[in-house]
Amino acid sequence: MGLVERDEALASLEGLLTSAVTGKGRAVLISGTVASGKSELLHSFAEQAIELGALPITATGSRVERDLPMGVLGQLIHDAPLVAEERDRALALLEEGARTVMSGDPRAETLEPVDAQVVHALCTVLLELSERYPLLVVVDDIHLADRASQLCLAYLLRRLRFARIAAVFSHSDNGRYVETFLETELMRQPHCRRVQLALLSEEGVATLAAERVGKEPAARFAAEWHALSGGNPLLVGALIEDYQDFVRASGESPAEPVVGDRYGQAVVSCLQRGEPQTLQVARGLAVLGDPAMLDRLLDGGAAHVSQALHSLTLTGLLRVGCFRHEVARAAVLGDVGVDRRMDLHRRAAELAHESGASPEVIADHLLEGSRIEAPWVVPLLEDAARLVLREGRVDSAVAYLRLAWRECADEQQRMKITTTLMRAEWRINPGAPAGHLADLTDGLQRGSLRGSDAIVLAQALLWHGRFDDAREVLEYLKESGNDGDLETGTELLIARPWLRCTYPPFHAHLRRTLGEKPRPVIASVAADRRLEATLALAGVLVGERNGRLVETAERILRECHLDEMSMGTVESALLALTYGGWSEQAAPWCDFFMAEAGMRHAPSRQARLAAIRAEIALRQGDMPGAEHHARIALEIIPMSSWGVAVGGPLSSLIIAATAMGKNDVVHEHLSHPVPEAIFQSRYGLHYLYARGRYNLATDYPGPALRDFRLCGELMSTWGIDAPGLVPWRVDAAEACLRLGQPEQARRFAEDQLKRCGPATPRVHGMAMRLFAATGEVRHRPMLLRQAADLLQAGGDRYEMAKTLCDLAAAYQELGEFRRARMISSRAEAVAQECQADPLTRVLSRNGDSGGEVVAALSETEGLAAVLSDAERRVAILAASDYTNREIAGKLYLTVSTVEQHLTRTYRKLNITRRADLPSSLDLGGSRSQLNRVDP
Repeated sequence: MGLVERDEALASLEGLLTSAVTGKGRAVLISGTVASGKSELLHSFAEQAIELGALPITATGSRVERDLPMGVLGQLIHDAPLVAEERDRALALLEEGARTVMSGDPRAETLEPVDAQVVHALCTVLLELSERYPLLVVVDDIHLADRASQLCLAYLLRRLRFARIAAVFSHSDNGRYVETFLETELMRQPHCRRVQLALLSEEGVATLAAERVGKEPAARFAAEWHALSGGNPLLVGALIEDYQDFVRASGESPAEPVVGDRYGQAVVSCLQRGEPQTLQVARGLAVLGDPAMLDRLLDGGAAHVSQALHSLTLTGLLRVGCFRHEVARAAVLGDVGVDRRMDLHRRAAELAHESGASPEVIADHLLEGSRIEAPWVVPLLEDAARLVLREGRVDSAVAYLRLAWRECADEQQRMKITTTLMRAEWRINPGAPAGHLADLTDGLQRGSLRGSDAIVLAQALLWHGRFDDAREVLEYLKESGNDGDLETGTELLIARPWLRCTYPPFHAHLRRTLGEKPRPVIASVAADRRLEATLALAGVLVGERNGRLVETAERILRECHLDEMSMGTVESALLALTYGGWSEQAAPWCDFFMAEAGMRHAPSRQARLAAIRAEIALRQGDMPGAEHHARIALEIIPMSSWGVAVGGPLSSLIIAATAMGKNDVVHEHLSHPVPEAIFQSRYGLHYLYARGRYNLATDYPGPALRDFRLCGELMSTWGIDAPGLVPWRVDAAEACLRLGQPEQARRFAEDQLKRCGPATPRVHGMAMRLFAATGEVRHRPMLLRQAADLLQAGGDRYEMAKTLCDLAAAYQELGEFRRARMISSRAEAVAQECQADPLTRVLSRNGDSGGEVVAALSETEGLAAVLSDAERRVAILAASDYTNREIAGKLYLTVSTVEQHLTRTYRKLNITRRADLPSSLDLGGSRSQLNRVDP
C-alpha cells in the first residue's frame, strides 16, 4: 500500500478488524517516521475495536526495556482478560521463557533464545482466547520490542490466517535496526500487509487546525504551519498551541505564525523518540548550522551522517539540510549538556578555522566553546569584530572583543583591544566604556597604551568630565614623544579643532603641550574628511563668513556613511550647518543619518543625532519637534551616560518646553544636577542659555541675566563668540528690559547687531526685535517689520511669532487698532503652529481688548474678491503700512505702477485713502500668497 494519511489508514484498519471478527485473521504493519501519528492512530483504532466487536489487548516497545526478556509479550498477556487458571499458566510460561533467555548462550542474539515449546504454549493462550472473543493485538513501536517477544509474535503471525485475531504493529522508518526478521516474516504471509503513514499535507494541516482553532486561523496560517512542520503532526500541534497561548495572553490573533517554546519542545521530543545516533547528528547540526562538516565534527562517517540527515528530513525537522526555524535549532542546543555543547563548539571552531571559514563564523563558535590555546584565536576575534562593526552588528563585536581581551596575554595588544572595545561599546551606550577608563589610564602610565589610542582615551575622559585625567593624557603625549607616527599625528591634527569646538579650555592646553607643528600627511581619506568637517565647524564658531562652508559640509555628508569611524565627521558637518544658519539644509541630512543609525542598530549614534535634530528644530521654531527629538535622545541614552554632553539634548528640551508653557517638565529636568565639568564645554553654553530662557519666562530676570552674562564670558574667553552658536546678547537685552535697564538692553542689542551679517538672518532678526523694544514707539513698526523679514529668511517660526506679537503691540500703543488686530491674528496663527501656548494666550488677550471689532467682514471679503491678484498684493502691503517705494521694491514694480494699482483698488472698494483699506483684505488671497507677504 502506498503513502496514506491518518483517516485513510484508519478506514483500512476497520476493514481488517471486520475480517478478523469473521474468522479471517489479518495483520498490518503501520510504518512511518518519528512523530508521524502512528501511536495516536493505534490508540484510536484500539478504542474503536469494542464497537466493532473485538477485544483489544495492547503493548508498547521501549528502548529502555529492549533487554527485558518477554517484556512486550508479557504486556499483552497482562492486558488479556484471562481466567485465573489461564493467567497462572501464562505467567509461568513467561517466567520460564525469560529464564531461558537470561541463562542462554551469549550469542543468543543471533540464535533462537526461547524454547519452542514455551513459544507455542504462550501463543496457544492467545489463540484459545480468540475462540471466545475476537482479539485485536496492538503493539506500538514493535522495532523496540525485545527479541524473545518478537519471536513469539512471529509464531503467532503464522497462525493468524484462520484465527479470529487482527494484529496491528507500528514500526518507525527512522534509524537502523538489527532485528528485521519480524518485518520479513510479516511480509511473507499472504494475510499480512504494510501501510505507510504519510506526514500531513497542507490540506491535512488545515483540517487539523480547523478542528482545534477554527476555520479562519486555519486558512490563514495552514501554509506557513505546514512549512514550519513539514507536515509532522506533533510539530503542527505545537504550532497551534503556540498560537493559542498567544491569543490567550494578548486577547488578539497574531499577524504571523507564532513559533514559541511549545514548538521547540516538540522538536526535542521528536528527536528523543528516535535513534540516539540521529539525535547526536541533530545536535551537531544545531552547533554547525549546516551539514558541511558534520561527519568530521562527530567522527561518525559520512554514510552514517547522511542517513541520519535523511531520516531527520523525512521526519519534517529539516529542510535542505537545515532546521526549519531558529527556534528549533535553539531548542536542540538547549537540550545538550553544557560541557558537551562547549566541546562541540570548540571542535567546530577548529574545523572552521582549518577549512578557511569566515572570521565571524569561527568567532561565534569560540564564544560558545571551551577554550582553545592557539596563536590564531585573538587576531581572528579582532578581525571578526572589525567585520561585524562595518555591518552594524555592534553587540557581536563587543562579545568578540571581550573574549579577545580575556584570551590576550600581550599587555600592549590588550590595551589596543580595550580601546577598540571602548569604541564599540560607545556605539551602544556612552556610559558603558567608563569601566575601561581606569585600565586604559594605568596602561598609559605603564607605556602599554600609545599613539592614537591615547587620544581616544582622552576623548572618552573628556566626555565623562574627567578633565584632570584628560590633561595627564595630553601631557603624556608630549613627554613620550610618540606623536611622530602617521596615525597619531593625524589624530592630533584633528583633535586641535575638535577641542576648540567642544572643549575649548583644552585646545589651549593642547597647543601649549604639543606646540604648533606643520600639518602631516593624513593617514586616510576618512581621516581627511573628518578633519575637513571639524575645521568647517571650527570656522563657523569663530565667526568666519565663508560662503563655501555650506557647500563643504553638504559635500562631506554626501560622501559619508555611518561606519565605524564616521560619526564624528557627520556630527561636525551637521553642527557646522546648524550653527552656520543653514538649518533647512541640515534637517534632511540629520533625518537620513538617524534612519541609517537605526538600521545599523547603533543606539548611541541615534541619540547623538536626535540631540542635533532637536537643536535644528529649535532654530526652525519647531518647538514640538525639538521636544520630541530631545526626549528620544534622553530615552535612548540615560542622563547618567551622557556625561557633559547631556547639555545638548537637555537644553533643547528645556527651551522647547519653556516656549510651550510646560514648566513642570522644565522644573523636573532642571532639578537634576548636571556635571560641574559641563561648564568647561560647548554643552555648558547651551545649558546656561536654556536655564536663562526658563528664568526669563518665569519672571526671574535677575538670575536669567547672570546665566546669559556667564555664557557670554565663556564664549568670549574661548574665542567662539559666534552669533549662530548661542545668541546670548539678545536674551540678555530682554532680561535688562525686564529689570528696567533700557540703556543696557540697547547696548546688548546693538552689540549683537554689529556681529551679525547676511549669513545670520535669524539672529539678526532676533536682535532687531530687541533693538526696537529699546527705542521710541513710533519707530518700532519699521524696525519690527525688518526683523520679521529677517526671521522669515532665517526660518524661525517661533521668533517670528514673538516679533509679530511685538509689532501688534506697537500698533496698539500707537492707536492703530486695525493694523494691530491684523498682525495679532497672524502672530496667533504662527504661535499655534509652534504650540507656544503662553504666547498664544497673550495674543488672545490682546485681541479681545484691542479696539472695535470689524462687523462687516463678509462684505470686505466680497469687495476683496473684485481685485486682481496684482491689486490684492499691493493692497495687502499698503494695509500693513508699507510705503509705495517699499511695496515697489518687494514686488519688483515701479512706484508709478504701485500708485496705479492703489488708485484702481480705491475705486473698486469705494474708499478714498490708504487708511481706509480693510484690515481683513489679506483673507481674499490664497494662504501661500499670505505667507509670502511680510507684515
